[in-house]
Amino acid sequence: MIGAAATAEAPATGPAATLPAWYPGWARELADAYFSRTTCVFVLHGNVHDLIHAPVGGQDSYVSLPEFLSTQVFGSWDLVLGYDLSRGLRMLAGSDAGRLRAMAQYLTSRWGEPAGWPRDPEKVLWMLEALIERTLLDDPANRKSIAIVFEYGQYLVPAGDLGSLAQGTAARLVRFLSWAQNPHVKRVNIAFCLSADRVAEVNDRLVQNPYVTAIEVPLPDRDQRRAFIDAAARGGQLAKATDFSGDQLADMSNGLSLVNLNVVLAQAVHSDRRLDARRFRTLKKTMIERQCRDLVEFVEPAHTLDLVVGYEEAKQRLRQDAEWISCGQSDAAPMGYLICGPVGTGKTFLSECYAGSIGIPCVVLKNFRSKYVGETEGNLQQVLTVLRSLGPVVVIVDEADAALGSRRAEGDSGTSARVFSMIASQMGNTRFRGKIIWMLLTSRPDLLPIDLKRQGRAEVHIPLMYPRRAEEIRAMFATMARKNRLGLAADAVPDVSADRRLTGADIESIVLNARRLGLAEGRHEITRGDLEQALNEFVPSAQGLEKELQELAAVLECTQLGFLPDEWRAKISQPGGTTRLQERMAAIKQLIGE
Repeated sequence: MIGAAATAEAPATGPAATLPAWYPGWARELADAYFSRTTCVFVLHGNVHDLIHAPVGGQDSYVSLPEFLSTQVFGSWDLVLGYDLSRGLRMLAGSDAGRLRAMAQYLTSRWGEPAGWPRDPEKVLWMLEALIERTLLDDPANRKSIAIVFEYGQYLVPAGDLGSLAQGTAARLVRFLSWAQNPHVKRVNIAFCLSADRVAEVNDRLVQNPYVTAIEVPLPDRDQRRAFIDAAARGGQLAKATDFSGDQLADMSNGLSLVNLNVVLAQAVHSDRRLDARRFRTLKKTMIERQCRDLVEFVEPAHTLDLVVGYEEAKQRLRQDAEWISCGQSDAAPMGYLICGPVGTGKTFLSECYAGSIGIPCVVLKNFRSKYVGETEGNLQQVLTVLRSLGPVVVIVDEADAALGSRRAEGDSGTSARVFSMIASQMGNTRFRGKIIWMLLTSRPDLLPIDLKRQGRAEVHIPLMYPRRAEEIRAMFATMARKNRLGLAADAVPDVSADRRLTGADIESIVLNARRLGLAEGRHEITRGDLEQALNEFVPSAQGLEKELQELAAVLECTQLGFLPDEWRAKISQPGGTTRLQERMAAIKQLIGE
């Protein structure tokens, strides 16, 4: 622990070798930063509300972050104090009653009884400032080592521009910065730890200060989850309540915090229902969606690429990538895909079928933007943290051109630019190749910033078009009936002209309307007459120029000629073909006033 081999005058040097082998990585990082004597203020962020492994008396135990800091990191220090806006200032000594009494005796002589200590942050910080100044003036032999843990630090020094900071908030920020920069404080055993689950909600003037060290507390890795499961299974009840071994549970629980894993295991033990694969998936889905504050939606794909009509070369490429990812050959997998094409061509359906073919979790990124300062970035950071621990996972971003922002400032204090930077950085991180597979879906890929759709990010661009061949249209009718679990008579699908330019969504709507016509007459099977009547009554969208624009944009974005239908392949392969398509696209934009 920090300070175990230190004097009151100055901390010991070279402490890394003295730290216990079971210390988590973030605690080692904190110790290294502290013993370098360059900082005494730490911002701990990320998974700060989770349980942390802390062996006590040779037995495994799991404690909160404040208790871990007070008993393990600063366990030999004289004074360890905790503070948050709700509970005020309190002494932290774990279960060590003698240590608690010693702290109380020392502090009561200076501040009076703890019941009378103030809760107001300005008064508390003033008291702490006076204590620190008195400590610095004390004789080195009598000097106390002091650690102060500020929980929910985002409420003490929240994010915001200088002009928007209230006077009290600005004063607290200045106080922390002065402690961080004070060379006298850094020469003695005094440390300040602020914890916040979202670092974006903490004022960046503190987080990015060179005298302050920000440390992420990550979600537990497989070994940590395995150890926790072993500790939970000691009574023998867990083995009787689940269908899985400890290794299987450790593999399946990726993305869960230990708190959420404990909930899953407790429900298995104390419920009448056995924990099988289906129930585990349901519980994990609920836990992770709650962990991400409903910013993502777990999708369990019910279909594979076999259900997708047409696009043979694209399906072959996707199947091959899926096979490599399933076999662990992630180095051969792309970082992501750009699925583009006119509205109604089945972009979302194709993405979900791809995830179903791999057999890995599929997550839809929901709207993470907020009107409050710093919350949008905090939301996104939390989602990315979970995604990194979940892998392999398919991440579907619908309407990507609108959802992901751009580098340009858009009158939102730079939020869109920061969101764009975070997404682009994660998409380009090759450490997660084959672990986080991005599927960017858009009908207007030309509006998507080139930074996101370049090679090394969304590498494979697949255009989806309206079905043109008669056999494709017939197959599409059959597929939509099968997708919706509807009975279709053998000769039910009539001949449909490709000139009608029906989208996959149009065909699904026609099939569902035919189902209604059959039900009205007491039939559960769709007949040819039902489909013909539904076809005759259907009126498609009249926005022809917009659809043509979307089709042209998809063709021009395509990264492999084999993905294109024959007619488009012929057009783009002609000398000057790409230029003519670009000119036509520019003309349409002028016509529709874009």
